[in-house]
Amino acid sequence: MTRVAWSPDIYLRFADDRARPTRDLLAALPPGPRAQVVDLGCGPGNSTALLAARYPEAQILGIDPDGAMLAAARAAVPQVRFQKGRAEDWLPATPPDMIFANASLQWAEDHDRLLPRLLGLLAPNGILAVQMPDNLDEPSHLAMREVAALPEWRDSLSGAARQRRALPDAKALHRLLRQGSSALQIWRTVYHVELPDVGAIIDWFSGSALRPYLSVLDKDAQARFLDRYRSALSERYPPLAMGQVLLGFPRLFFVAVRKG
Repeated sequence: MTRVAWSPDIYLRFADDRARPTRDLLAALPPGPRAQVVDLGCGPGNSTALLAARYPEAQILGIDPDGAMLAAARAAVPQVRFQKGRAEDWLPATPPDMIFANASLQWAEDHDRLLPRLLGLLAPNGILAVQMPDNLDEPSHLAMREVAALPEWRDSLSGAARQRRALPDAKALHRLLRQGSSALQIWRTVYHVELPDVGAIIDWFSGSALRPYLSVLDKDAQARFLDRYRSALSERYPPLAMGQVLLGFPRLFFVAVRKG
């Protein structure tokens, strides 16, 4: 899979709304101190900062494959150690007490292999805590794929439309993780984010889901693509009574405790 260069500035533009699922995942964690915590796919450090506040006694390590995201994370949380790496092949020096993956593993290539592997990397009674956007069937993403399939972009964007695969559902997660877990929570939440207009939906995804599409186009093609995408969004997100739009954003969560 081709790795896309992400944009921390755009991603953090909606930091408060993006932090709500992170806080909900933190709230579901079992109580108690943690000595070694890994923020896997830490991005610009927004989730890392919350982990550092929750576990001030812990040694925290942030892992991300993108250099720009790591630079932003180091500036935001200078007391934490960060290193470059991919979830698929990262190996800890010693088994951590927690692996926390906030909106990162949706890009993984093989969840059936990856998720049990991560659980197995933990120390006994360690926690694997994950939340992933589960929005491939939302109007925002249907519109992306619809525009990418138009004749002008069909050839150049065919790979971009396949960069994310559907997530395992709750039953599949249970099958993958329950045997190695002493406890397992799985839930799905749909957040409804109020945005001023469909242009803000484009801004929301410009630092994340739109990147695989935009990164392979030149500036003129990007502008044409976004113009068609805006039109497609306008059909799917009509303004509400006060002119705003609501972006539905489903998230899939689980917290697994490795058997002792």
